[in-house]
Amino acid sequence: MVKEIERAGIPVVHVCTVVPISLTVGANRIIPAVAIPHPLGNPTLSRKDEKALRKDLVLKAIKALQTEVEGQTVFDK
Repeated sequence: MVKEIERAGIPVVHVCTVVPISLTVGANRIIPAVAIPHPLGNPTLSRKDEKALRKDLVLKAIKALQTEVEGQTVFDK
């Protein structure tokens, strides 16, 4: 689905816990997530630290959306 949305001219960011799967399906902008049971958070962190973690992931995704890419690009943590 990611490739079809991109083909329509809409940039997509794939936030994922298993980067090789995203590479296999052909996602162009990939953001590694935290962990499989909690992709966008970490329940062991304090409320303040988890909020900062989530904010960081969202900001990375927004930056990735604004970045022109030639093929698959993994935006590291």
